[in-house]
Amino acid sequence: MYTLEDLKTNRDAQITVASITFFLLAFPLYFGFAAGNADGSLGGGVADYQVNGEITYVELASGSQYIDDGGSWSETFNTDAVNNADDLNIVGIELRLSYGEDEQPRGFPCASQTAPDTITGTVSHLEFVQSGDGTNAGGQGSHAVAETWYNTSMVGTVVSGLSMSEIEAQLDAAGAGLGAHMAEIGVAADGDSCVTPAGGDNQDGGEEVSWELHLMVLDYTIAPYIDTSEV
Repeated sequence: MYTLEDLKTNRDAQITVASITFFLLAFPLYFGFAAGNADGSLGGGVADYQVNGEITYVELASGSQYIDDGGSWSETFNTDAVNNADDLNIVGIELRLSYGEDEQPRGFPCASQTAPDTITGTVSHLEFVQSGDGTNAGGQGSHAVAETWYNTSMVGTVVSGLSMSEIEAQLDAAGAGLGAHMAEIGVAADGDSCVTPAGGDNQDGGEEVSWELHLMVLDYTIAPYIDTSEV
């Protein structure tokens, strides 16, 4: 224990007290700064991060539906039907469609001629909606329609100027993918205008459409980026 007189004359005492004072002031400042920049994870402050990810597909529903020309079909499906859906990072929905051609020919020379039909698929979840068209030109057709609610541009890149938690916020749906998802299919059929000598032409009243509705699940990793190009 040092006295006031020691502090005035004893150099060792002066150094010891100065050191203790420095650490008492510096440690709280350092840990406060570190906590403010860690964003809840070790080393998670603003830096360069390598972001990787992979999408897997989980079937929510599937089926086949005949849809009349000018008509549509729609149905809503809930993620309650998927085991452990609460544990999945659901970041999108995809509707896959396939269809043939059932145009009815009216005789020569129209038997081999068919007009392409337009099949429209739509998916929606909350405020997220996406539609896309396909045709059965050549007798067969297929297409997919997908909608996502995460930052796709981050995956497979080095992200700079953000903290780890800020990146996570743009990749993790945080349960936003749970709940009701709607699929809708519309058909605009077209019979070929070819006319037979007997006066008949091809007729097309609709199409049989097979469909699969899939949840898009993102698994991702975020790691500090180290540039080794100059090593």
